[in-house]
Amino acid sequence: MDETFHLTPLDARRYDFGRAMRGYDPARVERFREQVADELERLTRQTVDLDSKAKGFHEQLRAFRERDKALNDALVSAQQLRNEIRESAEREASLIVREARAAGERALEEMRGEVRRLETQLAELERARRAHLAQLRQMAERQLAEITAAEQESLSRVPRPSSLASGPNGVTSPAEQG
Repeated sequence: MDETFHLTPLDARRYDFGRAMRGYDPARVERFREQVADELERLTRQTVDLDSKAKGFHEQLRAFRERDKALNDALVSAQQLRNEIRESAEREASLIVREARAAGERALEEMRGEVRRLETQLAELERARRAHLAQLRQMAERQLAEITAAEQESLSRVPRPSSLASGPNGVTSPAEQG
């Protein structure tokens, strides 16, 4: 405990100096005791007021420190969350890129397969066209040969008219030929 002397206003008012001969002037001592008591009361009120203010300031300081700690904790949490979100977004972006590349490769392979299939189909159609043209050519040549043969046969069966049956130029008229 604190062993310093504590004097209260009531102590100053009630203190008895005792009586002695040739002592101090009692009226002046009483006035001084009143002044000391009044000053002690003022200082006590001021001390109580300052203690109250100090307590309020300590409470504010504690509240500020709690808020500061909460803000720091929130800031750390926000930074961690930001980092987690960024890492998650980067992982997701990487996954999306890999999936897109894989899908692109699959689509490219499908298109290459489709191109090969269409090229094969086009080559088959070209062969079929050439075969069809060759058949048409053969058929046309056969028909032309048949026409030529029929014409020659028809010419060989019809007797040739004598030059008397010819016209004035020596040409047979179509009515005569038929």
